Amino acid sequence: MILINLLPHREEKRRRRQQAFYAGLVVSAIAGLAIAGTWWVLLQQLTSAQQGRNAFLTSEIRKLEAQIKDIANLRAEIEALKARQKAVEDLQTNRNVPVHLLNEIAKQTPEGVYLTAIRQSGNVVTITGVAQTNERVSEFLRNTQYNSPWLERPELVEIKIAGTQSSNAREAARAQQRRLYDFSLRVSLKQVQPPADAPGAAPARVAQKP
Repeated sequence: MILINLLPHREEKRRRRQQAFYAGLVVSAIAGLAIAGTWWVLLQQLTSAQQGRNAFLTSEIRKLEAQIKDIANLRAEIEALKARQKAVEDLQTNRNVPVHLLNEIAKQTPEGVYLTAIRQSGNVVTITGVAQTNERVSEFLRNTQYNSPWLERPELVEIKIAGTQSSNAREAARAQQRRLYDFSLRVSLKQVQPPADAPGAAPARVAQKP
């Protein structure tokens, strides 16, 4: 016996294929949404973590900026204290310089030389005086060059025969008896520390008569 199916089987197959297609679309959409949601949540977590790190870094940077500012203030205070200390040391040293200068000039002035004027301009000292001979002036220069811990670089500015005119009759008589020489020289002060016994040093002998 032969059976014949008279139902519309083609339409039924077509309907099943459409249902399977729509079901696949739905499943794909759901999978896509799940993947997108998972990725969005992951991105939110990464963003939140990065924001937390940024906030931590910002806080640490502010702390470092405050510390740097404090360090800059401390450096400024240290420099100010150093400047004050140097000023005090310079004042202490310069206060004793005239005493040491006069004492040293008196030590290095040889016999037969007496000084008439001493002028200081900074570290340069100009000395004028009268000597019995040229050799006395040369000895004075050698003493300041090699024997003085306070004086250096002596330079002879001028030397000439002294005039015989004088308001003092005694000095005029001496000038007539022997020839004298007027001289002028310059020396420089060394940058040295004063000796330990500087406060008790004896007053300098500025002039020595021939």
